[in-house]
Amino acid sequence: MVRYGFLHNCLESRRRIEYKEEMKICSLASGSKGNCLYLEAGDTRLLVDAGLSLRETTARLTRSGIDPSSVHAVLVTHEHIDHIRSAGSFARRFKVPVVVSYATRQAAEGYLEKTELLEFETGYSFTFRDLLIDPFPVSHDCCDPVGFAVESREGRFGTATDLGTVTRLVREKLKGCRALNLESNHDPEMLLNGPYPWHLKQRIKSRQGHLSNQESLELLHEIAHDRLEALVMAHLSEANNHPDRVVETTASFLRDQNRCAPRITIGDQHQAGPVMEI
Repeated sequence: MVRYGFLHNCLESRRRIEYKEEMKICSLASGSKGNCLYLEAGDTRLLVDAGLSLRETTARLTRSGIDPSSVHAVLVTHEHIDHIRSAGSFARRFKVPVVVSYATRQAAEGYLEKTELLEFETGYSFTFRDLLIDPFPVSHDCCDPVGFAVESREGRFGTATDLGTVTRLVREKLKGCRALNLESNHDPEMLLNGPYPWHLKQRIKSRQGHLSNQESLELLHEIAHDRLEALVMAHLSEANNHPDRVVETTASFLRDQNRCAPRITIGDQHQAGPVMEI
């Protein structure tokens, strides 16, 4: 029998925290074929999305030195299959909840059968174990897409992928993070001249599509700060972008702006990235 829970809304979204030294993040997969991010903060370990198969998710965790059974929950950003493919099967296998908005749960019901679900309301922060989690709305072509800002004693983490435009709210929620997972989907010129059909190009460029490299840099211009230590550039298009270009332009941009010098990695589609300890 599926057990539903409703997470406690937390009005205190800006807590005073004494930072410790260590937070861990690892991009297990990022791209149109599957997305999954590991976050460890405080005494809590989370997956943000589970868009790979169950077998591949557990294999990549294990190869990264992470025990899959140590994960406490799966957070879901939206219902597209490349984000939710194994959310239910992972949760059932390891007896953990899927944390999801009510609307996304309804849209993804076929993937979440016989799964313990904890529901949140987009726009309202809630507590889970020792974390304060703030799900904020983003613009994408699905029912209730969110990014997450996660706050712990170790600092603040933010993730925003699968969004077609950067709103004032997105900028505000991603400020002050020690670590970021940020979309940098396509190079506009490569997209325009690339192999995709016109209707797909239009979808990607739309306000409910995906951020370009330049749009990601414009967002970084507003939110980068001296304590940003780790930056994952995520959801790169394999056809319309190039990892080296993204790393070089991002690092150069931050240097030219006299901003921070975080460790920059690319969220790869085919293998897990490094476990970044900050």
